Amino acid sequence: MSKTSVQVGRVIWVNGPVVRARGSQRVGMLEVVEVGDEHLVGEVIGLELDIITIQVYEETSGLHPGAPVYGIGMPLSVELGPGLLQSIFDGVQRPLPVLKQRSGAFIGRGIKTTPLYRKQKWAFTPRVEAGDVVQGGTILGVVPETLLIEHRIMVPPDVSGRLTWVAPEGEYTIEEPIARLTPLNPPYEGGSPPSTSPMEGGQRGVSGERALTMFHRWPVRRPRPYRRRLPPSELLVTGQRVLDAFFPLAKGGAAAIPGGFGAGKTIAQHQIAKWSDADVVIFVGCGERGNEMTEVLQEFPDLTDPRSGHPLMERTILIANTSNMPVAAREASIYTGITLAEYYRDMGYHVALMADSTSRWAEALREISGRLEEMPAEEGYPAYLAARLAEFYERAGYVTTLNGAPGSVSVIGAVSPPGGDFSEPVTQHTSRFIRCFWALDKALASARHFPAINWLESYSEYVGEVSDWWREQGHEDWHALREQALEILQRENRLQQVVKLVGPDALPDDQRLILETARLLREGFLQQNALDEVDSYATIEKQMRMLQIILHFHERSVRIIAKGCPIIVIHDLPIVNTLVRMKTTVPNEQVEQIDEIWKALDEQMDQVKKDYM
Repeated sequence: MSKTSVQVGRVIWVNGPVVRARGSQRVGMLEVVEVGDEHLVGEVIGLELDIITIQVYEETSGLHPGAPVYGIGMPLSVELGPGLLQSIFDGVQRPLPVLKQRSGAFIGRGIKTTPLYRKQKWAFTPRVEAGDVVQGGTILGVVPETLLIEHRIMVPPDVSGRLTWVAPEGEYTIEEPIARLTPLNPPYEGGSPPSTSPMEGGQRGVSGERALTMFHRWPVRRPRPYRRRLPPSELLVTGQRVLDAFFPLAKGGAAAIPGGFGAGKTIAQHQIAKWSDADVVIFVGCGERGNEMTEVLQEFPDLTDPRSGHPLMERTILIANTSNMPVAAREASIYTGITLAEYYRDMGYHVALMADSTSRWAEALREISGRLEEMPAEEGYPAYLAARLAEFYERAGYVTTLNGAPGSVSVIGAVSPPGGDFSEPVTQHTSRFIRCFWALDKALASARHFPAINWLESYSEYVGEVSDWWREQGHEDWHALREQALEILQRENRLQQVVKLVGPDALPDDQRLILETARLLREGFLQQNALDEVDSYATIEKQMRMLQIILHFHERSVRIIAKGCPIIVIHDLPIVNTLVRMKTTVPNEQVEQIDEIWKALDEQMDQVKKDYM
């Protein structure tokens, strides 16, 4: 039991993770409580007269009426400070390696541990001086958290005042004071007066002076404040051609990856986590199968960051809450993840958050709602499902932080509709709150076309916002190339209806050329092998050159076919197979090889043109 906890009631009713207690009115909504003699962690989700409704984040078997309930006096919060990166937490930020040491492979009940290790010393370099006036978000100093990420120690968002002392450069634990301040009177204009809330770092002295430490706490259900929201305008480069070139996601944007079982949602998120140009990656395994999450936990520590050559975990946080863990903790896990993402955003970093999968999170909401005996809405989900999804995705964004630096949180949520039915409630509500929809197709996955993103059902509303970014990269023709390629793929889809009836030989040559070019786009551009050393990632320059040469092939073929050349002659040109294979034969650092392919293409086309002049 925590030193600050006091008994606030006794259990009167138990239904799975939902517990009701009769007690005092000293507890508040969303306050953390400890239930029973084992002090199981829970959260207050309902108050009616003297009845407290609690959702418990641990297994409740054996809990009985009459068991005590203790109040902590603070909401469900996470600890924010050095030591987060390279960590693996459960849904309520308990470090899983520590839990394994304490209770073995199966997590024991009522185990209390701190999310951040208290004894490690961190090399602190101050960035402020005594006498400076600071407010929420001001950077007090920096700590080299890993070789890849500099941790910026910030004043908690709702603290402000004048510094009376700053620790000299040296090594300190996260609990040792690194600065002291006194609140301004009247309060500093840029922020609110300091508080003694337990969610903040440091302690208030007798004279009103407050000590600041390297860490502070923040409630997971409360978005961290920022100065202003900026329009998303910069592409989140993933290295996946179908995403960057056709359905781009802007930094600070929100995307969904819906798909049935086996369609490749997790692999797609792994590729984005590994190759995207985000500074920090947070992967939330929310209710997925234990063996799949185990694979993530085993693979991520072994992955190498392609940008630096260091382990990818040096800029990654993993949150694992598998399907066999308590259902209530699953509901909390995505809030834990998004709060950690906002914290690194506030330092001025670009963060990519992967949630796999929001459907399992919604199922947790449905189960808890059912145990609360609430009126169900469509397919048994609670009526507030849409509101909860909106709250989550709204926390994505590109912002100016409290210290004036730009930062972003990009959210990519996997959705697992039963049977691949995109009309079910979670997929439908999610599509209302995101602007990038990457629809996975089970038929493409069965045909071994990965990533199995259906180019006819997917869309991105960030195309207009990132057009200027593409122009700044020297690719003014990106928008036109994208439209031309998608039009060819759409025309192919319409022609396939005819092909199924009469076969491709019945089509005129100009329409058979559409099928040929679409095949080149599908096999030579959209299809990407995550296990191939060269093809796993494609730079923006390589993507554009590949798209340009395929469409150049199409344009030249159109003119030659108009002169009477049969499509079979073009199909049999050696350059066609070269175009399909260039994704694996042309390394990212040798894009000039595509110019040689282009030259060979023109030479072969010129020869065909002479034959039919």
